[in-house]
Amino acid sequence: MPVIEIEGKKIEVDDEGFLVKFEDWNEKVACALADREHVSNVCPLTKERLEIFQFMREFYKKFNAFPLSRAICTNVHTKECTLEKFPDGSVAWKIAGLPRPPEYLLSVFQACGS
Repeated sequence: MPVIEIEGKKIEVDDEGFLVKFEDWNEKVACALADREHVSNVCPLTKERLEIFQFMREFYKKFNAFPLSRAICTNVHTKECTLEKFPDGSVAWKIAGLPRPPEYLLSVFQACGS
């Protein structure tokens, strides 16, 4: 299984780059995942972006689902509530450290371009 190394700690990701263990996520892991997805311009994470990723993680933990962009913006209330930096929702999902979404959801991300 592939790994990313952060400060000497090996973090497992699956073959597509999704974090294997939900609890391994932190801001440094998010930035390493962003680098892997070629969107490292999101790092260092601003307070607003960190709040967005934390909301996504909390939402996923509570509902076992990915929140829609509108739900993120409504609940996070940041000045910078936008996910336009991500070519599709699966990239934001990866950076937030969420496990690989079901195939149907990946198809939706690709079809919608978000």
